[in-house]
Formats: sequence, structure tokens, C-alpha cells
Amino acid sequence: MKCLVTGGAGFIGANYVRNRVKNKKDEVCCLDLLTYAGNLDNLDGVLGKENFTFIRGDVNDSELILKLFQEEHFDQVVHFAAETHVDRSIDDPSSFLRTNVLGTQNLLEACRKYGVKRYHQVSTDEVYGDLPLERKELKFREDSPIRPSSPYSASKASADLLCQAYHRTYGLPITISRCSNNYGPYQFPEKLIPRMIMLALRDEALPVYGKGENVRDWLHVSDHCKAIDAILKRGKEGEVYNIGGDCERRNIDIVSTVLKLLGKDEGLITFVQDRQGHDLRYAIDNGKIKRELGWSPAVEFEKGMKDTVQWYVRHKNWLARIESGEYLTN
Repeated sequence: MKCLVTGGAGFIGANYVRNRVKNKKDEVCCLDLLTYAGNLDNLDGVLGKENFTFIRGDVNDSELILKLFQEEHFDQVVHFAAETHVDRSIDDPSSFLRTNVLGTQNLLEACRKYGVKRYHQVSTDEVYGDLPLERKELKFREDSPIRPSSPYSASKASADLLCQAYHRTYGLPITISRCSNNYGPYQFPEKLIPRMIMLALRDEALPVYGKGENVRDWLHVSDHCKAIDAILKRGKEGEVYNIGGDCERRNIDIVSTVLKLLGKDEGLITFVQDRQGHDLRYAIDNGKIKRELGWSPAVEFEKGMKDTVQWYVRHKNWLARIESGEYLTN
């Protein structure tokens, strides 16, 4: 099986690539522009493997995409490449629309033209908007209304709709997954958990939006990667699958867990002005993927968090190269 993984030098993409290349029967090609969140350090130990190829390129470059598909004859495409940080999308929505919408359309068109057997869109639970904190029984289902709150989530929702349109109009064999918040190794330290770890290691203030009461459903990245493989192998064309960790936690509890695992004082926590349009709560109903594909999260949150914190402690040089900007010279 020959698979193109876009955004494979990013957090989730790199973890997926690392897992996928273990199967010697698979050929994996990674396409990544290596913007600020793409990091070749994330692929250390994978670069140079016989069944892995890295190409630096932009999903917005239609000529490059068409040429690549013409030459490589991919069986599958797993599309991670995206602008993902909500705060950045508030500051500059246009870059999110270019990459997340137009870049997706370029890939869909290439898949249609060159007969790719499966295109998988890696989306997010944020396309559903948010849920009230007090209604614990409410969770996002695959048929929940799409109500994005930020330019980021609106761009991802738009990309999902494009995928569904290509399936209905052209019969393109697509699947879509919408996942809850991920954590684990190689996550860029603008995101909550690695950022809190990085600041705590330096004994600096840990800024928490509002009162830290916003709730997210957390999933270890390794479970996300296994879910994608399950969808590729057993998922039904044209379907959406929610991927959740059954693990709702308040942001303040996540930060407290990081401090406890590092042996740091909670006095480092500083509450700051809340984000514009900050979603209150995300919660995933993952019953469909459990029933139909036999997937369920395997990593318990307590162990996953302990392993994650220990990974960043052991990889301080990885963090240092990002902080200094040295990783961008790869």
C-alpha cells in the first residue's frame, strides 16, 4: 500500500508516520511545507528508512500536487496538513482558509484525477462548536449540527463539506474523522500541555485563560493513529467517524496535573483574559467507531500524562531547538 501523508512532520502526522512505517509492506510518502509547526526533528529515526520518502512542499501548490500524484500512484491519502492554532486563526484567518480549504481542494482534485482508492480527512471536534458546561449528558455525534466558533474550526468544517461534496458528486472514496484534543510526544509547544510543561520546567508563570473551567475531551495521540488505521481498513466510504477519549477534563485540572507530575507549585498558575469566542466544552460520543470498527481508546489518561511529561523532560533539547528557532534551519 502506497500512502501519502500530508503534514507528516507535525505533531499527529509524525506520530502517524512513525507508526505506519513499521509495516514494511507499506510505502509512506510525507509531504510537509515545514512551516513553524513542521519539524524534521519529529521524524528522527524515520528519515532514511527504505519505505519512507520526505518531500518538502505545499498542499496549495496545485502543480506540485498533480505532478506528485501522477508520478507516485498513491493508493491512499491521509490529510493532516492544516493550520490548527485557534489564537493564530483569530489574528490571521486568511492563511487558515488558504491551507485548510483550498489546500484540501487541491488534494481532492488530484485524488479524483488519479484514482486514489481512499482519501482520509483528519478533522476536529471543534467543527461542532461547543456544549454547555452544565449539560454533561450532551455529546457531539456524527449527525450533530456543524457550528464552528473560530476561523480555524470554520475552515476545517468547510474542508469536511468539500470532502462530502466530492464523494457525492464524483464518487470519490473519502472518509472523515473528527477527533478530540490530542496529547503526547512531539506536540508543538504553543498547545496547552507542552506549553505548560515547558514553562513549568523554567519555573515561569503558567497562563490559563479565564478561570480554567473550559472542558476538553483528551485522547493520547497513539490512540488517534490507531483509530485512523481502523477507519482506513474497515471504515465505510463517505462516512464520518468521531474519535474521542472518554476523558473530559477542565483546563485548570490539566495544568494542575502537569505541575504535580513535575513536582512544581501551583502558585505558578496565572489566570489571564479569556480568548475571544472561547468554546466552553467539547465532548465526543465515540459509540459509532466502537460499534462499527471495534476501536476504543487504550491509553489511560493518568499513565498517558505521566509518559508524556516524562518524554518532554527527556527531550529538553527538542524543546530548546524550537525555542531558539534552530529547528527551522533543518
